[in-house]
Amino acid sequence: MTLGSPMGRQVDLTLLQKLVQINWLLIVLISLIACVGFAMLYSAANGHIDPWASRQMIRYGAGLVLMLLIALIDIRAWLRHAYLIYAAALVLLIAVELIGVVGMGAQRWVDLGLFQLQPSEVMKIALVLALARFYHGTSLEEVGRIRWLVVPVALILVPVALVMRQPDLGTAILLLATATAILLLAGVRLWKFAVLFGTILAAIPIAWRFMLHGYQKDRVLTYLNPERDPLGAGYHIMQSKIALGSGGLFGKGFMQGTQSHLAFLPERQTDFIFTMLAEEFGLIGCLGLLSLYILVIVYGYAIALRCRNQFGRLLAAGMITTFFLYVFINMAMVMGLIPVVGVPLPLVSYGGTSMMSLLIGFGLILSVHVHRDVVIPRRPGYGS
Repeated sequence: MTLGSPMGRQVDLTLLQKLVQINWLLIVLISLIACVGFAMLYSAANGHIDPWASRQMIRYGAGLVLMLLIALIDIRAWLRHAYLIYAAALVLLIAVELIGVVGMGAQRWVDLGLFQLQPSEVMKIALVLALARFYHGTSLEEVGRIRWLVVPVALILVPVALVMRQPDLGTAILLLATATAILLLAGVRLWKFAVLFGTILAAIPIAWRFMLHGYQKDRVLTYLNPERDPLGAGYHIMQSKIALGSGGLFGKGFMQGTQSHLAFLPERQTDFIFTMLAEEFGLIGCLGLLSLYILVIVYGYAIALRCRNQFGRLLAAGMITTFFLYVFINMAMVMGLIPVVGVPLPLVSYGGTSMMSLLIGFGLILSVHVHRDVVIPRRPGYGS
């Protein structure tokens, strides 16, 4: 971060000053949400810390350290390396096509020896960085011209197409939605989104016929009518709704949920963990968790608005929009408001790559907050 001196120059902050500038309250809120996840994973394992809660705690501890380190890195460094990070993420996505590891019927991981990496999670961060850099160096006049949409649209559609091939519809939707939000915040005119939306609507029959896999079609049909196959494709969402409703106002109590602990509720440690929370802690518990999420989202957008440079504003807004979409899609999915697309509940659902990518994203948001007064020119040469 830099401060204005009496001579109008920018003075870099020391490491100690940066540590003081970190938004520690945001970190406390993030940690509280993670603690809810630890408790629910403990319950999902029927009162055992292994195998899920212990691993999640270790991942969160490592991710917390990484988040703080990222927060201390000068925002201009992220600006300089944004395209390089995007290129690396794109190479990893291509590697999934060539040497990817298959799991649960999908080819989404790359085996790096010590662990398996899901490159689509890396791309969620890389795409925001790349779009933020592109629009940082673009004037409002240029943003309004159609030819200036060619590069960002290519940056968006290439990884989306690769993710769809894995197949991973949920992540593809997240990438598209986050990118759309960044374009809107950058100043792209609304009528262009209307044209895009119309094009998407017109392409739905083609996508249904040639692009969607059989199980993805089943998810859409099940969303429209879960009772069409109550013991097959509709089983998950029907059991989820039963568990949600049975929790009532205050829930059945910690580790007392019948749908989850009698194995009626599928994937209770990942996609449907919010349903387990609703059954055990009821509406009050759900509202408590939702309040924590809302506070984090408000803090994230406030940080974006307070930043003095365009790159930081778009970076923070893009990252917190990704977080918001995680929350919205997962909760809407388990309630039957949208089709099941396999999006985890952020910081609560079990998952290593997802947890780390979210904490890296929060590290970037904290970096924007620490360096919020840095003034970066909008043309080549910025960041030097």
